[in-house]
Amino acid sequence: MIEYKLFIHRIGLVGITNILVALSSLILLPILTKSFVAAEYGIWVQITTTIFLFSNLTTLGLPFAMLRFLSAEKNRMKIQEGFYSVLIAVILSSVILLSIFILFSESISNALFNNNLGIVIIVAFTIFFAGLNGVLLGYFRTFQQMKVYSIFVLFQTYSGVFVVSYLAISNFDIYYVTIGLFVTYLFTFALMFLFISNNLRIKIPQFKNLRKYLSFGIPTIPSNFSYWAVDSSDRYIIGFLLGTTFVGYYAPGYILGNIIIILLSPFSFLLPSVLPKYYDKNDIKTVTSFLEYSLKYFLLIAIPSAFGISLLSKPVLILLTTPEIALNGYLITPFVAFSTLLYGVYGIISNILVLEKKTKIIGFIWIIAALVNIILNIIIVPYLGIIGAAITTSISYIAAFSLSYYYSIQFFKININYHFIFKCLIASLLMSVFIIIINPNGILSILCTIMISCVIYFGLIYIFKGITKNEVMYFKKMFKI
Repeated sequence: MIEYKLFIHRIGLVGITNILVALSSLILLPILTKSFVAAEYGIWVQITTTIFLFSNLTTLGLPFAMLRFLSAEKNRMKIQEGFYSVLIAVILSSVILLSIFILFSESISNALFNNNLGIVIIVAFTIFFAGLNGVLLGYFRTFQQMKVYSIFVLFQTYSGVFVVSYLAISNFDIYYVTIGLFVTYLFTFALMFLFISNNLRIKIPQFKNLRKYLSFGIPTIPSNFSYWAVDSSDRYIIGFLLGTTFVGYYAPGYILGNIIIILLSPFSFLLPSVLPKYYDKNDIKTVTSFLEYSLKYFLLIAIPSAFGISLLSKPVLILLTTPEIALNGYLITPFVAFSTLLYGVYGIISNILVLEKKTKIIGFIWIIAALVNIILNIIIVPYLGIIGAAITTSISYIAAFSLSYYYSIQFFKININYHFIFKCLIASLLMSVFIIIINPNGILSILCTIMISCVIYFGLIYIFKGITKNEVMYFKKMFKI
C-alpha cells in the first residue's frame, strides 16, 4: 500500500509538472508576439520546432531503452556502464548532427530562418545540449527520482521563459533571444550532470549493452517522428510555401486550441499505472469501466472547452498577441481544438493497444497520420493558406483516432456513451449562444464570460442528468490512495 501511495504521488507530481510546462508556451505568447513582428515570431516558432524535432532524434530512443533495461537494476557498476554508454552514444550522434547543421547552415538558414546564419549555429548547439538533457532527465525517470526530475524540467522550462522574456522585453533581436535560450539549456545540463556525477561516479564505459539498447531505442524513432510530423510539420511547410510571417500568424491560434491537451494529463499518467493491475488479473470488465469513465469525464470537460476556446479565440488572441496576428489566425483555433479533443480520445482508447503490447500498431497509426498530414499540407496550403494547414491537422487526427479505435476494438470493446455526448453537445451549444450574445472584449469581460459559461454548462448537465452520484464515486475510486 505504501508503494502504491508513493507511485500515485509520483504520477500526480509529473502530471502537475507537465501542465506547468504546457502553460509556459501560453505565458510566452503575449511577450513574444508583442515584442516582435509576425515574421520574427514565425522564426521563433521555427527555432523551437527545430530544437524539439532534432533533439529527440539525436537521443536515438536511448532514454526509453534506459527505462526498459536499467529501471530494475541495483548494481551500481552496471548502472554506470549503462548510463555512460547511453550518454556517450548520444554525444556522438549529437556531434554528427551539429556538424551537418554547420555544413549546411546556409541552406538551412534560407529555408527556415530568413537567411539568419547565426541563428542556425546557435540552434545547432542548443539541439546538442537539449538532446543530452533528454538523457539526463531520462536517468531521473528511470530510477524514479521524480521530484528531482520535476524540479529540473521546470527549471529548464521556466528559466528559458524568464531569460527569453527578459531579452524580448529589453528589445534584443531574435538572434540574442536564441542565445539566451541556448544558455538555459547549457546551464541546466551543467547542473544535472553535476548532480548525477556526484551520485554516480564518472566511468569510461565498455559499451557492453549498447547494441541491445540501440536495438530497442532506434525502432521508436519512426513513430516519434511521425507524431512530430502530425503535430508540428505544418509550421515547416507553411514556412517553406508562404514564409515565416504566416508561421507567425498560424502558431498563436494553434497554441490556444492545443491548450485542451492539459485536460488529458491526469488520464495519461493515471491510466497506464492503474490498468495493468486489472489487466494482468484478466479483469477486463474493470479495465473497460476505467476506460469508459475516463472517456466520459474527459469529454465532459473537453467538449465545452473546445466550443468556448473556438468562440473566444479572436478576443483572446487580440488580448494576448496583436490585432494583425489575431485577425489572421483566430480561425485556426477551432480546427486545432477539435483535433486536440480527438487526440484526447485517442490517448484514452490507445491504452488498449498498450495493454495488448501492440505498440507497433501505434507506430503504424502515426506513420499513416503523418503521411496524410504532409501530403495534404503540400497540396492544400498553396491554395487555402494557413486555414488549409488547420484543416489538414484535423483530417490527420481524424485518421489517427479512427485507426486507433478500429484496432482497439479488435481486442476488447468499450461502449461509447453517445447519449451523454449528445447532452454535452446540447449544453455546449446553449452555452455558445450566451458567448455569442455577450461577444466579450477585454480581459475582465472575457473572464466573466468564461465563469458564467461554466455555470451555464454544468447547470445544464445537472438538469440533463448527465452525471450521477454513483459515477462520481466510481471516478473517485480511480484516484483512491
